Amino acid sequence: MEKVWLQSYPPGVAHDIDPGQYRSVAHLLEESFQKNAGNPFSLCMDRTMRYGELDQHSAALGAWLQSLGLEPGARVAIMLPNIPQFGVAMAAVLRAGYTCVNVNPLYTARELEHQLKDSGASAIVILENFAHTLAEVLPKTGIRHVCLTAMGDLLGAAYGCWITFAVRHLAKMVPAYELPLTGGRQLTPFKKALERGRALRLQPSQATLDSIAFLQYTGGTTGLSKGAILTHRNIVAATLQAEAWFAPALARVGDLSKARYIAALPLYHIFALTLGLLSIRQGACLTLIPNPRDIPKFVAVLKKRPFHMLPAVNTLFNALLQNPEFKTVDFSHLCVSQAGGMAASEGTARQWKQVTGSTMIEGWGMSETCAIGTNNPVDNAEFTGSIGLPLPGIDIAIKDDAGADLPLGESGEICIRGPNVMRGYYNQPEETAKAFTADGFMRTGDIGVMDARGYTRIIDRKKDMIIVSGFNVFPNEIEQVIGLCPGVVECAAIGVPDEKSGEAIKVFVTKSNPDLTEDAVLRFCHDQLTGYKRPKYIEFRNELPKTNVGKILRRELRPGA
Repeated sequence: MEKVWLQSYPPGVAHDIDPGQYRSVAHLLEESFQKNAGNPFSLCMDRTMRYGELDQHSAALGAWLQSLGLEPGARVAIMLPNIPQFGVAMAAVLRAGYTCVNVNPLYTARELEHQLKDSGASAIVILENFAHTLAEVLPKTGIRHVCLTAMGDLLGAAYGCWITFAVRHLAKMVPAYELPLTGGRQLTPFKKALERGRALRLQPSQATLDSIAFLQYTGGTTGLSKGAILTHRNIVAATLQAEAWFAPALARVGDLSKARYIAALPLYHIFALTLGLLSIRQGACLTLIPNPRDIPKFVAVLKKRPFHMLPAVNTLFNALLQNPEFKTVDFSHLCVSQAGGMAASEGTARQWKQVTGSTMIEGWGMSETCAIGTNNPVDNAEFTGSIGLPLPGIDIAIKDDAGADLPLGESGEICIRGPNVMRGYYNQPEETAKAFTADGFMRTGDIGVMDARGYTRIIDRKKDMIIVSGFNVFPNEIEQVIGLCPGVVECAAIGVPDEKSGEAIKVFVTKSNPDLTEDAVLRFCHDQLTGYKRPKYIEFRNELPKTNVGKILRRELRPGA
């Protein structure tokens, strides 16, 4: 297949990358740690951690993990927001030869239980703010070791103690919990784990490029999330692909170790994770935003010092623009405003350019592709509304249902092939087989069309996935949960347009109890589903449209159907 998109590449962007220059992700990390030891790795709550400290802390935590006797490749869950402990834990797990399982800290007990059991995780590093959720499910999982951290653990002795006190007792952000340490389970405070690890020697990882680096969970069509198997090769490739693509925009920074990236999107999400790894590869500094929903505090951080890259979903760009103080930020150093995770709005992009002078650059990727797929050229002067061109080393094909390539200009399923594309779904051979075509392309479920210049535009989704503020939500999971609500007979979930989140969830319900109210269903969802999965609208119907075999027809419930 002719790679028509290469003719549209900006000057100087490589057509391919070589993951083979590294033995593993651990090799990439350690090279950066040594090269950039004196440079700041992260800035969080006005406290800096340098790469040398990240090296020492992650080596200590990795050595402690090894002392637990975990088998090579063991799965270690990381349930942390954007605080310095995330980088330490991630690097420790990979350097010790284990597999990272990123967990959304806002998961409900039901969601957390599924992911811990499905991944087979035997250890977890978790912030105490979320320990109450773990306490509900711990005995039902394979977790043997809990490493518990407090917010201020890596923010310095005096200041860190103050932050931890404030979070616990002033803000009251740590709900009461009691971890059931039955069956030999062990609880180790994060600082104690570091202390014990410093007395040990980290044994070099035996992982190769073909070993599993991450199990990155994504929404499942069966109603439960699936673990995308991301190998060290996938992660290294994605990091190098991102570096090659952003090079033209970041050239004016000069020494990339002087670059400052804003990490407001959660690092457990694949979009932020990949850009975080790019920052480490370059020796740049990540400004960590633990709570990006607090827009005034976020803007106050942006006002303090120059920044060069700001990745965000459309809803976050929009929220920043609504804050009056945002217009007073210094944008003179901003090189890349990277939009992803959900469709970017032309209106938001236009306003962003007016306020910041920076063009919003839209891209597209998935958990299964390490967030890397297509992107608009970073030197674009205007927002295009397309998802751009395939990145170096990636092939995009528009295929029909039989897997045959369609001509340029015809719509079909967007399929992707490249060194960043997952190996498959963890312990789900049937789902893996369905995900790939005979010639090795991964089916994305998105319907799109590619033009003669190689630009792709998404026009629809083949599956019923709903994207709420950049997070994938699958109707089956919502329907299965609401189906357990007393008084509900049947239900169907769809996505409807929403100005703030791109899409919102609307659920149609038939009920057996005439006294069942919208509020009752919403309260049930609040207890069972994390925030972005909760419906915004509930509508009761006498019956739902169905096929002749009884399958509910969601498409007939959509607006305009």
